Amino acid sequence: MNSKRKKKISTGRILLYIVLSLGAVLMVMPFAWTVLSSLKNMGQTFAIPMKILPDPFVWKNYPESLAALPFGRAYFNSFYIAFVVVAIQLITASMAGYAFGKLKFRGHNVLFILFLATMMIPSQVTMIPLFIIMKNLGLLGTHMSLILPASLFNAFGVFLMRQFIAALPDELEEAAIIDGASIPQIFIKIILPLIKPSMAAFGIFVFLGQWNSFLYPLIFLNKTESFTVPLLLNFFKGTYATDYPLLMAGTVISIVPVLLVYLFFQKQIIQGIAITGMKN
Repeated sequence: MNSKRKKKISTGRILLYIVLSLGAVLMVMPFAWTVLSSLKNMGQTFAIPMKILPDPFVWKNYPESLAALPFGRAYFNSFYIAFVVVAIQLITASMAGYAFGKLKFRGHNVLFILFLATMMIPSQVTMIPLFIIMKNLGLLGTHMSLILPASLFNAFGVFLMRQFIAALPDELEEAAIIDGASIPQIFIKIILPLIKPSMAAFGIFVFLGQWNSFLYPLIFLNKTESFTVPLLLNFFKGTYATDYPLLMAGTVISIVPVLLVYLFFQKQIIQGIAITGMKN
């Protein structure tokens, strides 16, 4: 009986591994194709029949791509914007999450549901009003037009923080109140140290989102020196022709920080996804 059960388990596990391996190959294929295309010349890119491996490898595409556009400045802009947005969102989302998760005030559940309902509003609906607001504030063409809207409101971040904070034992707060701690002291000295894992996961999500953002920088920025990396890559596309090898080389350069984040912070990313399913 046990041998049959082990056989069934092993067979099912093997099938699962096969399916997961096929899925992993399908996920990696676009990235692998991008890397291989970045090492080809234009003739190899459009060769018929199609060549998978470059022959020869054109390594000069990478230095030429870096020299063609001011990638150094664009990298700084992307890191600067992402860092500021992450820092502010961690503060605002954790404070709002604590308010919704632990401070029981009248109508807090209704207000929280209304707050989450804003996630259903497509960004295209708010794009034009946001553009008008930034124009009236005189922020068009500056990085503040990207930082302010993204920093001050993130319903997903508040939800993530609230789920984690609501799962913390109430006895911790009660003990602190008995010791004479105020609400700000409870939040800073007790809540914040306990929610570091969720804050790390949320910070990674925000960083990746800001680094990969293309549409809003395209709308709000109008000077090359203020462009972010995704927006700068668009310059490789010409009106009548596109230098695909340089475009692919620039793309590989641009995704290196994102790839490093995924490699070194896999645990936090998975934990952040798991946190969203916690019960209050």
